[in-house]
Amino acid sequence: MSKNTCNLNLSLQYLLSMIALSLLLLKADSRTHRGDTRMLRDLKQGLNPKSIALGSCLSSWDFSVDPCDHIFGDKFTCGFRCDWVSSGLFRVTEITLDPVGYSGLLSSTTWNLPYLQTLDVSDNSFYGSIPDSISNLTRLRRLSLSKNLLSGKIPISLASLRQLEELYIDNNSLHGPIPSSFNSLVSLKRLEIQENNLSGEFPDLGALKDLNYLDASDNQISGEIPSTLPVSLIELSMRNNKLQGKLPDNLGDLEFLQVLDLSHNELWGPILPVLFYHPSLQQLTLSHNNFTFLQVPGTMGLTSNLIALDLSYNDLRGVLPGFLGSIPQLSALSLENNKFTGMIPTQYALKVAVPRSNTSSFERLLLGGNYLFGPIPGPLMGLKPGSANVSLVDNCLYTCPDAFFFCQGGNQKSLVDCKKRFKPVIP
Repeated sequence: MSKNTCNLNLSLQYLLSMIALSLLLLKADSRTHRGDTRMLRDLKQGLNPKSIALGSCLSSWDFSVDPCDHIFGDKFTCGFRCDWVSSGLFRVTEITLDPVGYSGLLSSTTWNLPYLQTLDVSDNSFYGSIPDSISNLTRLRRLSLSKNLLSGKIPISLASLRQLEELYIDNNSLHGPIPSSFNSLVSLKRLEIQENNLSGEFPDLGALKDLNYLDASDNQISGEIPSTLPVSLIELSMRNNKLQGKLPDNLGDLEFLQVLDLSHNELWGPILPVLFYHPSLQQLTLSHNNFTFLQVPGTMGLTSNLIALDLSYNDLRGVLPGFLGSIPQLSALSLENNKFTGMIPTQYALKVAVPRSNTSSFERLLLGGNYLFGPIPGPLMGLKPGSANVSLVDNCLYTCPDAFFFCQGGNQKSLVDCKKRFKPVIP
């Protein structure tokens, strides 16, 4: 054998040795904490094996290898994340399962993952109660249990998650009250608890100074709207509950609020003028309640930022307020099925039919189901189908023939009905 050949063989052996040593070092450096491995194993073993679909994340969890050491193989390809920590080991910092219908109990494991920051098992079929042991996840920033089959009450112990920024437990079958201890979740920015069976009065969450988004819709929440809502709110939805009473006077204190939806409740009293000069409110939905009066703001709506306003299906009375047609950016207005009377204001007709460069036109104007009388305003007569969504049906208009698209879909009230209700007004 030549000297060159011998040197080549030695070089190859050295190179292979170095590669092997590097792989061993990598493997040694990437070992998962034993407790984290055990927790991952318990999570998989607690599931119905039939719910672990071929090709899903959990189907790749093979505990014959180290979970965090999956660089050179096809094991543990997804569903979690590991990060190097000062203890010299990799720790599990995220569990995000794919939405393939995993079925099992979240209580099948004790959630002892001290470095976990994200737990997302949404859009699956987990059932049973939310385990108290989730409160062990003290570094958790995002918890999403949405769209599962979870039942029972919301654990009070969740309030110990002081670093939690996002909590999603919506679209389950949870019941009972919303824990007042949620007021301790001082880092919370987003809270979604909609579409459950939660009941009782809404708790004081005034201490949550960073909460931007709150959705408690489609529950059985009763009592009045709390006057201690977080001032940082941008969106608030409590649609389809059993809320009663008047609107709180301090809604104007929610200076960042852009979306407010309180529809499908049992609220009554006046609609406050502050809602029409609020500095940031863009979408206001108060339909399907028992409001009786709309208070006219001193600014006549000229400083309002409203884009969409829905006051339909209430008990609002009096002359149809003309100032709503002067709100600069308002493009969708629904006042259907109230008890408004008077003639259709010229501002409304112009806002539909005459485009202006500095204001928005009405793309939707729904006035049906009231007691409006008189002729159809001239600017509306030239509207073509498809130009805007306009409805004037079921009123007391002098004439509203089907030749106009906004008169189609319903007749005008009879003269007897109109005179019976508004005899002093309609001759």
